[in-house]
Amino acid sequence: MEKTITVDGREIILKSMGNTALIYGSQFNHDFFADLMKLANVMPTDKNGKVKDPEKWTDEDLDKLNFTPIYNFVWATAKTADSKIPEPMEWFGTFEEFPIMEIMPEIQELMMVSVQGKKGLKTSTKQTKR
Repeated sequence: MEKTITVDGREIILKSMGNTALIYGSQFNHDFFADLMKLANVMPTDKNGKVKDPEKWTDEDLDKLNFTPIYNFVWATAKTADSKIPEPMEWFGTFEEFPIMEIMPEIQELMMVSVQGKKGLKTSTKQTKR
């Protein structure tokens, strides 16, 4: 899945592909899926289980979140889209501001697809004769 977001007046392409988890793990020495699953488990949700709009998050909601994996996810998906972007500290330093709370609604779907896959994805197995 690919998504273009605007941060600090710049368009950034974020892409999640088969190698995104490897890019993430190689750069951050953390498991991509484990970090996203932990994040999914603490995301503030409403009564229906949908992630709340970040503008409605409470101080208690924010206390549960670790934003580092979110920044790491953004960098890894940007790196997947453009292999020429620099290391995370350098890349994030090129922005005057990087309002993660503002872009959360834009990246949530990409995060969910990265963990769950596309709905309706069908797999088949073939047995080979020996």
